[in-house]
Amino acid sequence: MLKRGKDTGNIRGNDIPSSEITPESIYLKRRTLLKGAGLSAMALGLPSISPLALAGSVYTDEAEPATTPDWLRQKIISRKQATENPVGDALTPYRYVTNYNNFYEFGFEKTDPANYEDRFKFHPWSVTIDGDVEKPGHYHLEDFVKPYALEDRIYRFRCVEAWSMVVPWLGFPLKSIIDKVKPRSGARYVAFTTLLDPKQFPAQENGSFPGPYVEGLRLDEAMHPLSLMAMGVYGRSLPAQNGAPLRLIVPWKYGFKSIKSIVRISFVRDEPPTTWNRLAPDEYGFYSNVNPRVDHPRWSQARERRLPNSLFNPNWKETLMFNGYANQVASLYEGMDLRKNY
Repeated sequence: MLKRGKDTGNIRGNDIPSSEITPESIYLKRRTLLKGAGLSAMALGLPSISPLALAGSVYTDEAEPATTPDWLRQKIISRKQATENPVGDALTPYRYVTNYNNFYEFGFEKTDPANYEDRFKFHPWSVTIDGDVEKPGHYHLEDFVKPYALEDRIYRFRCVEAWSMVVPWLGFPLKSIIDKVKPRSGARYVAFTTLLDPKQFPAQENGSFPGPYVEGLRLDEAMHPLSLMAMGVYGRSLPAQNGAPLRLIVPWKYGFKSIKSIVRISFVRDEPPTTWNRLAPDEYGFYSNVNPRVDHPRWSQARERRLPNSLFNPNWKETLMFNGYANQVASLYEGMDLRKNY
């Protein structure tokens, strides 16, 4: 059971002590799981944040690509910029954030997704809202995000493979969308779906990774002020490898919960089947909250390797409960068995 004094430990957001590394074989075993499965495509039906103001950014923005549409460029220019770094740790350099990625639709190597930055076509883009809501619809991306002001959010990012980053995302609260579309009383979960396009995603074309990718949250998790719909990173629009043009960021959960390239948001009554939970239910639970006391069946989750350090010269960190966001999100799981509901 979750006990505040023990499991959350009154951990402050900036307390990240050093620790040790998880072997690279973790990642290789995860690849083997996929390649050996022979799977075909699946049919699948803030407490307060750091003060934000229009002021100088705490980091240097990256150059905006010429392909970014004018409407998005203007939203980025007028965004609310972060005036301080609430994490405290140094930001992971942009070149690592954009060149060390899991986006298996593009390939299984960490560097594969970056090869598609200039080839992935995500303008125009549309998003469908459906399910148990009062205002379903099919929206062009510009219309979908028009009501929302973008803001910088600097978050820890913890991969299930035991590596981590500190990333300055650019987006708006998921709650803003939910409030607008008005879920009905029967909606208890939110399911998110990635683009299904074998012409653009090689692993969908050759069947090595099932599509479309689906993830989900409980509705109260989705409504939490930390849950972010991201459209950018480092003050510029998202590159393809980081989930362009629209992705989810849930900083207290393992990274695979933060689904990329979203085309559908569905409000449903029952817990939605999600991709990794279906591939390996004994290894990837529906919740997948960062919990250093619950190991992955094949490796410890007590420690993480903070990029950009390499496997041979790691910057070791102790993993914090809920990735350091326990004070903000522990109440969501009050009374739950976090080992059973991993």
